[in-house]
Amino acid sequence: MTLVKIDGMSTSSIKTSSEKASGSQCGDVQVVVTPWAGTTTGDYRSAYPNVNEAKLLRKIDLKVVPVISLLYLLAFLDRVNVSNAVLFDLKQDLHLTGDRFNIALVVFFIPYIAFEIPSNMLLKRFKPHIWLPSCMLVFGLITILQGFAQNFSGLIAARFFLGLAESGFFPGCCYMISMWYRREEAQKRFSLFYSSTTLAGAFGGLLASAIGKMDGIRGYHGWRWIFILEGILTAVGAALAYLVLPDFPEDADWLADDEKEYVKARLYEDVGHSRSHDPLTIKSALAVFKDVKIIFGPLMYLGILVPSYSCTYFAPTIIQTFGHSTITTQLLSVPPALCASITTMAVAVASDRAGRRFAFLLPGALCALAAFVVLLVVHDAPGAQYAMLFVAESGAAAASPIVLCWFETNLGNHHRRAVGVATQIGFGNIGGIIAAYSFLAKDSPRYVPGFSISLAFTALAILAACGYYLAIVAENRRRDRLAWQEEAGVVGTAATLSLEEKERLGDLNPEYRYYT
Repeated sequence: MTLVKIDGMSTSSIKTSSEKASGSQCGDVQVVVTPWAGTTTGDYRSAYPNVNEAKLLRKIDLKVVPVISLLYLLAFLDRVNVSNAVLFDLKQDLHLTGDRFNIALVVFFIPYIAFEIPSNMLLKRFKPHIWLPSCMLVFGLITILQGFAQNFSGLIAARFFLGLAESGFFPGCCYMISMWYRREEAQKRFSLFYSSTTLAGAFGGLLASAIGKMDGIRGYHGWRWIFILEGILTAVGAALAYLVLPDFPEDADWLADDEKEYVKARLYEDVGHSRSHDPLTIKSALAVFKDVKIIFGPLMYLGILVPSYSCTYFAPTIIQTFGHSTITTQLLSVPPALCASITTMAVAVASDRAGRRFAFLLPGALCALAAFVVLLVVHDAPGAQYAMLFVAESGAAAASPIVLCWFETNLGNHHRRAVGVATQIGFGNIGGIIAAYSFLAKDSPRYVPGFSISLAFTALAILAACGYYLAIVAENRRRDRLAWQEEAGVVGTAATLSLEEKERLGDLNPEYRYYT
């Protein structure tokens, strides 16, 4: 059979044996048409002359990024508001003696980690605008119920089901972004979305300082009102999300038909066909792990999440050791979070403009590493310690979304990306368990074990990032050599693959090049 590929750039005939490729057949000729077939220049832009790319991107930006960023801010607020609530008599009311508070933090991550991949599989089945708001509505209701906990067991139950409900939200959002944007333009969108975590810290501190003043109203302490009101806010946001949250490009009813095709074509040029119509099965999910490069993504994320969660959960507790009141502590936790958010976006914009990821991830991680060294050895100097919280939180926050975006957008097609995203986030969130046990009450006020653990895992993130960078650079060079050899007629590996086989391979396709 002769395979003829029509993409407007070249037409070639390749002898194949029993291969099966998508397309139409005429006798023994099979025609495979790429998304921008029929053009004279081979450029998808000329195939859709009525589509203005800048206007289309603005439309996508307004529909996708702000919505999921706001929703994730509310989601993360529900996850970490316990760090604000603990300053308003939570420990005393629920008798959280010893390390019981740390146990309550850890319980959240057990179902959160276990159900990452199953949840992303359900995301493909139920569509984002149904699945993500449903998860959000459930964890908003659980947060409200958390405000009525009467003992340690009640808090543990609420935290467990909160983790279960939230398990699919973050990886689902990351997956969505990666299915809308090309790799060179994705970082600032990822970072804007991810900066919701640092904004949640800032917003949570301000909100808690205000809600805390309701202490005593209807006989409830301030910590109960924090959970109840913030849970209501999340539930309302979830109800609105059903109406405004977009689906994948091929399902977006707010785009014209030529705009949908244009989005798919520009993504095809960047990472190949998404294969969104292929079912994600257990077998196809397990096949993703045959690629050894997959291990670097989870290790990078694990390493950077430990310091990130440490700052998020324990910054108010650390600041309180400087001798401040509860309200002042809440307010002082806001500036480091705001600084981290601004730094994250500045680094993301620079990374997209330069078209590089590793070169911008490394400085942020090194800054965090240096800050934890100072916090480990400097004591009884509140000004210097507070300044280092700015550096540590900003460095970790700037590196985190790059770790996510770099790894996830390098994965081609729906299968590899869905499984890769869930694996990276699921395994990485073990860092939340480690961070929860890093800063124990018995180690106050110096918290030497906590800062040591954050330092060690930041170093792990740096080493894993270096390993991933070296691996993909080596792979790109190997594929460049292979392409040269094919051009010279020495070998013909890529030429023997059908278009459908290349699409199924995703980033394992010999013609694919990884973003560095």
